[in-house]
Amino acid sequence: MHASITAAIQDAEERLRQAMLSSDIAALEALLHPDLLFVNHMGWTVTREDDLDAHRGGLLKIHALDLSEQCILPRADCAVVSVLARIAGSYNGVPANGTFRFMRTWAPDSGAGAAAGEAARATPGATAGAWRVIAASSVMVV
Repeated sequence: MHASITAAIQDAEERLRQAMLSSDIAALEALLHPDLLFVNHMGWTVTREDDLDAHRGGLLKIHALDLSEQCILPRADCAVVSVLARIAGSYNGVPANGTFRFMRTWAPDSGAGAAAGEAARATPGATAGAWRVIAASSVMVV
């Protein structure tokens, strides 16, 4: 069971990388849980809509995104991923390059509803068996 979860998460991580590089809003919507809670390297809390808006409006542009040191801890109801990301891009027109350590929690989505904390609701655009990021954080590696 853990091998199939690991394979699904590896695939989801690559789809997320590609979606971030191309600012593919539809793909990001499918991969990011509506209740996403992300704490960025500045300590700011970012919601799914904040992230989508940054891509949608061109505020965030990622030109290169190289991942390494990926570690996946699969469980029956979630998977935790730690990955090193070398990013080249811009934020609001200002170069924003660096190396970051991301930690993401992926949760399965039945397509009929997704649990987040104590709330459960339908998740538009999700397919049965899909995995979505529900929590994430990043730190800058110096």
